[in-house]
Amino acid sequence: MPREDIEFSADDVTLRGWFYPAEGVVSKGPVVVMVHGLSAVKEMYLDDYAESFSQAGLNVLVYDHRNFGASDGAPRQHIDSITQARDLRHAITYATGREDVDPGRVGIWGSSHGGGLVLSVAAVDRRVRAVVAQVPFISGSGQMTRLVRPDFLPTVRAQLDGERRNIYDGGEPTLMPAVDADPLAPALMSSAESWEFFTKTAQDRAPSWRNEVTLGSLERIVEFEPGDGIHRISPTPLLMIVADQDISAYAELAFEAYERALQPKQLLVLPCGHFDVYTGAAFETTSKAACDHFVRALA
Repeated sequence: MPREDIEFSADDVTLRGWFYPAEGVVSKGPVVVMVHGLSAVKEMYLDDYAESFSQAGLNVLVYDHRNFGASDGAPRQHIDSITQARDLRHAITYATGREDVDPGRVGIWGSSHGGGLVLSVAAVDRRVRAVVAQVPFISGSGQMTRLVRPDFLPTVRAQLDGERRNIYDGGEPTLMPAVDADPLAPALMSSAESWEFFTKTAQDRAPSWRNEVTLGSLERIVEFEPGDGIHRISPTPLLMIVADQDISAYAELAFEAYERALQPKQLLVLPCGHFDVYTGAAFETTSKAACDHFVRALA
């Protein structure tokens, strides 16, 4: 059955995406709501995961974050982690109102920064009955201290303070690259692996992706600490998928957070980097593990 183009309202902003009906299900079925990472759009392999979930008998809702891709919102290319988490809850409300969805069987799946979003929402929203956090963002402050040299921190903070003044005075948001291959370049993600993933994927399958984010996004991301509430997810079943060579959403932070999570929980560790999980053998492994988790928890 073909996917359906959908839209829903999130605090007066229209978010757009796709709905994949569960294959082989003729009545109300479970649903998985999916969210992606920093600057990413839904075409960046979320369709592959959604198809695998649909084939396993799960309805799937995929959408672009506000200010990105097909969704409305301004300023464009602006990331606000807390608002994105609220938008995920609006997506759950939309999904559970559909006639083909059983509102008592809701799962959420997020990758990278989206992994942090699902952790934060699962800790407070009891409509969620299963959660998968893949290569998850755990701590804004933890990321900052690992990505930015201590002697550079005052300069970064001065730039963020200056951008606050710029916006307060009515200026247009300052834009910065989302990715750069040079690890010393001023970009949201500065590494060869992030550059290769985003630029190649945009060229091959995601033309709506733009290599820019607002400077103010960095401040919102640094303030986001989804790992702090991970112990509150229980009794909702949690599957965390970690790439042990991850230097984008640091694996050590994910392992530390997993130790703080309460049962029921499950950890899957892959011997690869952050962006390797979306393709090849790692995709087969991660998609099957997530399918199995959702099918079991949402039965």
